[in-house]
Amino acid sequence: MIELASFVSGKWVKGKGKAAELVNPSTEEVVATTSTEGIDLGAALEFARERGGPALRAMTFTQRGEMLRAMSRAIHAKRDELIGLAIANGGNTRGDAKFDIDGAIGTLAAYADLAPELGDTHVLADGDGVQLGRGARLFGQHLYLPRTGVAVHVNAFNFPAWGLAEKAATALLAGMPVVSKPATSTALVAHRIVEILVADAVLPEGALSFVCGAPGDLLDRLDGRDVLAFTGSSITAAKLREGKSVVVRATRINVEADSLNAAVLGPDVEVGSDVMHLFIGDVAREITQKTGQKCTAIRRIYVPKERVGEVVELLRERLSAVKVGNPASEEVTMGPVSTAAQLRDLRDGVKKLESCAKVVFGKTSGVDGIGAPAGKGFFVTPVLLQGDDPKAGDAVHEHEVFGPVATVMPYSSPAEAIALVAAGGGGLVTSVYSDDKDFTRTMVLGIAPFHGRLVLGSSKVAGQALPPGMALPQLVHGGPGRAGGGEELGARRGMTFYMQRTALQGDRAVLEALVGKKS
Repeated sequence: MIELASFVSGKWVKGKGKAAELVNPSTEEVVATTSTEGIDLGAALEFARERGGPALRAMTFTQRGEMLRAMSRAIHAKRDELIGLAIANGGNTRGDAKFDIDGAIGTLAAYADLAPELGDTHVLADGDGVQLGRGARLFGQHLYLPRTGVAVHVNAFNFPAWGLAEKAATALLAGMPVVSKPATSTALVAHRIVEILVADAVLPEGALSFVCGAPGDLLDRLDGRDVLAFTGSSITAAKLREGKSVVVRATRINVEADSLNAAVLGPDVEVGSDVMHLFIGDVAREITQKTGQKCTAIRRIYVPKERVGEVVELLRERLSAVKVGNPASEEVTMGPVSTAAQLRDLRDGVKKLESCAKVVFGKTSGVDGIGAPAGKGFFVTPVLLQGDDPKAGDAVHEHEVFGPVATVMPYSSPAEAIALVAAGGGGLVTSVYSDDKDFTRTMVLGIAPFHGRLVLGSSKVAGQALPPGMALPQLVHGGPGRAGGGEELGARRGMTFYMQRTALQGDRAVLEALVGKKS
């Protein structure tokens, strides 16, 4: 039995008392335990602020980029081991585990690549300076400097590697020390990543801490210097926003929460076309990848009413080929959901969706996984529903089922499609598939205000398109409304969450010297 520790105040510390159990979701066997009881989390925060912060701020962007490069390489060197842990604790297929771990490696590398563009300096200029007086001498300039507190990252269970790395890469390049707290149920991969980074000594002391288990009073100890980045449910996010540190001390908070992501098929798309193949492939992948446990997975599928029957049959054919079971078996193409609680929530969620749609493929009960003990494991098949009369306020527009579940619905006009997509209340990503430029333009103008990212699929990009469920380090990840109202990644855009923007006014020569510009 593995007992996981936290890495705080520069050392590994094991908690006391009753430990939480991490299980293999295919067999329900306990694979590890962990606890934070008795760990001084207040001291951990102070250590990060007093040791990690100054060490990072003393480094230039270029030096921090070299640090991120070393982190990426250290994780890559243990890639196969991490894949095995993701299969055992996350229920990931090998492909899903690669998606998570390679996402972590790639995001760290992408921010390492960004560092040389920022320069061998400590200051990030925000746009060009502006003349303030009659003459050219009196000048104004906005700049960013790292905040002097600590960045606390509370990550979701579905991406223990990528979730840790995407937040850490952005914060560390900006110059803030990180305290990372993964979801306990799938913490094995994140724990091992931190072990690797600590053993390789790729970061300054105090730059990265790790809390494995319950957060205790960690969040209550944050203040106005600090930031809190959270990925998870909107219910938990609401509680965090009401916390004393946020309300009273103005701790900066960023939230990525629920998202009823959509896919819209254009009226011009014919069965057998490249665009239809792209659409069906993307939708099927987003339903099944990570067993649908992705904040970017497609939940709502809008199709011209005359195409609904064809699309349902194409998706049923694709989903019927999915083999559900223990991902340790090579033939398995979709594993279980991660926890017993996830399975209960999924079953309850499908019942809610059935108030406005009917199941046309799949089931959530009585599923024995290939290569798993009979009656064990948190298995479901992909589930496809069809709703014939969608409208705002339906369960499908109000409730996200976090699993391999999606609903096909008709629309009659671009205006109706826009209204239905918007009824989701704000999302991370929606994809539109069409070669009709007028339709695409209408959809973009109509739904962009409700999303952090739009993916436009067409025959011109079909051969090189990236799936809508892939969050890219170069582009913003986040969204308004239901999606939490936050932003992550987006290259240097994500860094500004961890930095203070300050307006300077004074002698132009002095200001330009500070930000590394020449008159």
